[in-house]
Amino acid sequence: MNVANAPVARETAPPLHAPSIWGEPTEQSSWVQDLVHQTLGIVRRQFWLGLAILAALVTIAIIITMFQTPKYTAYSVIQVNDQSDRVLGSQLDSDSATNVGWDVDRFLNTQLAVLKSRSLAERVARSLNLFNDKKFFIAMQASPPEQGESERTRHEAVLDLLANKLSVDQPNTSRIFSIGFTSADPEYAAKIANAFAEQYIQSNLKTRYDSSAYARSFVAQQLEEARARLETSERDLNSYARSAGLIRARDPSDTTSGNSTVAANSVTEASLLQVNRAANDAKAARDAAQAKWNAERAQPLLSSEAVLANPTVQALMTKRAQLETDLATANERYLPTHPTVTSLKDQIAAITGQLSVTANGVRNSIRGDYEAAVQAENRLSAQLKALQNETLAEQDRSVRYNTLAREADTNRQIYDGLLQRYRELNASAGIAASNVDIVDQATPPVYPSSPKLLLNLALGLLAGLLVGGGAMLLRDQLDDAIRQPEDVESKLGLSLLGVIPMAESDDIQAELSDPKSILAEAYNSLRGSLLYSTREGLPKVMAMTSAQATEGKSTSSLAIAAGLARTGLRTVIIDADLRRPSMHKRLGRPNEHGLADLLTSASDPAAVTLASGTANLDVILAGPIPPSASELLSSPRMAAVLETLASRYDSVIVDCPPVLGLADAPALAALTDGLVFVIEAGRVHSGALRTALRRLRFVGANMVGVVLTKFDPQRAGNRYSAYYGYDYYRYQSSDSAA
Repeated sequence: MNVANAPVARETAPPLHAPSIWGEPTEQSSWVQDLVHQTLGIVRRQFWLGLAILAALVTIAIIITMFQTPKYTAYSVIQVNDQSDRVLGSQLDSDSATNVGWDVDRFLNTQLAVLKSRSLAERVARSLNLFNDKKFFIAMQASPPEQGESERTRHEAVLDLLANKLSVDQPNTSRIFSIGFTSADPEYAAKIANAFAEQYIQSNLKTRYDSSAYARSFVAQQLEEARARLETSERDLNSYARSAGLIRARDPSDTTSGNSTVAANSVTEASLLQVNRAANDAKAARDAAQAKWNAERAQPLLSSEAVLANPTVQALMTKRAQLETDLATANERYLPTHPTVTSLKDQIAAITGQLSVTANGVRNSIRGDYEAAVQAENRLSAQLKALQNETLAEQDRSVRYNTLAREADTNRQIYDGLLQRYRELNASAGIAASNVDIVDQATPPVYPSSPKLLLNLALGLLAGLLVGGGAMLLRDQLDDAIRQPEDVESKLGLSLLGVIPMAESDDIQAELSDPKSILAEAYNSLRGSLLYSTREGLPKVMAMTSAQATEGKSTSSLAIAAGLARTGLRTVIIDADLRRPSMHKRLGRPNEHGLADLLTSASDPAAVTLASGTANLDVILAGPIPPSASELLSSPRMAAVLETLASRYDSVIVDCPPVLGLADAPALAALTDGLVFVIEAGRVHSGALRTALRRLRFVGANMVGVVLTKFDPQRAGNRYSAYYGYDYYRYQSSDSAA
């Protein structure tokens, strides 16, 4: 085995935790227990510091309370209704309009700001003449301004006093405002609190009146401007209509139309509509006449219904039929040349001629009606076309007119609305109802509001606890001493292998020899932790070191080696402290030969190996002190010696010198399989621990864990004595059975 180049990757043992009475502790319960133990430990260690700070702050609170002048606070309670003024609404609507939703909160917050405003404080000061009242400054425990100071300085001083001593409370669930004022004089406190309530109401009313006056002035100005715009727009409209030759017949009684261009009111448009209706009627009449004439001329003359319906035609046809009857009778009686027959024939011929003339006259009248209808249609069509052309031309000229007309109508509507609102404002001027009611007036208080002894004591106690706790925590954090087992993991981030209690006597060897002593039991527990400290179990070559001297490193090395030897492991312990060796004193052996001889020669390690008197345990002393210990311990010869011993023994324990100030321990740690760091409990190291661990990590030492020595559970402020079984072995008689 090459110890110098052997891999050092090991898995260290998990940190130790206090067991739960219900079995194995969970991660959460273990964390809580550790936090409680750490807190109790800090309190136990820094108890007197925290107690001194707590007592000092409580005493200061009592002294401040005794020397404070009693002050009185008077309260005036008002109710603010959530009403909103609307300038463009009637007075009745303004008084009854109520905010809803989130607007209520905004309104109440606004009123709260008004109550705290500088303008309201100035109104109160002027109403009570506080600017020139010296008693006010005395009641406020303030020095009045000197005679030479300016008026502005006096005003600012009064306003600052009012603002600083005023308190306004408004619960979120109500509209009640509590106006409080604090003063050394209860009479002044009540008087000023009532003055704030009264002046707030007066200010509210004045704001309403000023708002109405401003609204009237504003509306009057707007009304005058609207009137001027209306007059100008109507004048422009008439001028353009005259220049463009447009005649609009507007109905003055029509007030429903907001736009005068909707209806066709010009003469040309009216004529166009009239001629268009006449043309449509003429076309219908022509169509009817044409249809009647077409039907008439398509029939024989005496088959036409119009002809047959004529009374003259009907009479002639009746008379001709009678003559034809008479002619037929005469032909039967007389010869064709008979005068009677000839006369009848002449009469029939004359009537037939008359009938033809009458029937043609009827048909000609129908044709005449048709031709008259055609002429009327043509005449109206010509008039309609002419009017259409005139209307189109007029529409081109009416574009500008319509624009001016719309503008005039808009100005007229604006003017009418402003005129109506101006009348309403004039009618409601000076009528205002306050939305603020006084619920309770302030009365001079009987009992002072401050100082309050119990409150000051509670504040002093709370401040003492916070400051004292912070000071205790800060002092404990700045202190790098490892006072209890939990500090190993929290402050160093290393695993805790074991806790060695403070020896009960000066004879440590005697306690270690007693297997029932708490010291022996602690080292037995440590031995068990080392056997399972890595994946491979016990490190083959293990170094023991500490940050400083006299922390129990050598004692722990010897106790661990003896414990391993009692389990049957062949163990050798090396005293590698070549500067201040101590192992020979503990074993009562002369320090004539040892590790120094091996490192300066090529002799076998067996030549300097001594029996310790314990079975399976050998020891190699330090030997004569060399002139340069660091060079010897970091030489290849040291690595070879450790490799040889590792091949002959089950466990090799190297008792190294302290880390700080020397290069010996880091050099030896780099050659071993594992390093156990020994820390004396409660010893203030002032950064020595972190420096030592940083040097060991720099050389790549495999940190197995930490052994906490000289631990006193009572000083640590926890129950670790019961956890490790110290109480059990401490209070049992030597002859009692477990």
